[in-house]
Amino acid sequence: MGGFSFPTRYRLTKAKDYKPVFDKSLRSSDAYLTVLAHKKKEGETRLGLAISKKNVRHAAERNRIKRQIRESFRLNRSTLRNLDIVVMARKAASRADRKTLRASIEKHWDILKRRCDSHWCSSSKSTAT
Repeated sequence: MGGFSFPTRYRLTKAKDYKPVFDKSLRSSDAYLTVLAHKKKEGETRLGLAISKKNVRHAAERNRIKRQIRESFRLNRSTLRNLDIVVMARKAASRADRKTLRASIEKHWDILKRRCDSHWCSSSKSTAT
C-alpha cells in the first residue's frame, strides 16, 4: 500500500506553499467544493486543505470531508502532474453524503487533468466551472 500513502512531501504545509496557489491558479467550483491548482515546473503534486469552521461548523464533519478528499487525492495523485492543489469546502459539503462528495472531487480531478492536457499548463491563469 506504499504507493497510496500520504507522506509530508505530498502536502502543502506552510503559508508560503499556499500563496502561489491562491495568487495564480485554475479554479474549479461546484456546490460542495472549490479546487484551486497551480502548475509547477517540476516536483511532486501536493495537496492542501482549507476546510473552514465558517462553512463546516462541526469538527467531525470537517474531518470526514478531509478524509474523503485525501483518499481521493491518494488514488489520483499519479495522474495529476506537477501541481499544487488546495481544496476548500463550501457550506453544502457538510450536508453531502459520501457518494456525493466523492463524485464532486472526482469531477474536479477530471477538470484538472483535462486542463493540464490542453492549453492551461502553458498559460499562467485560467478559470473552469
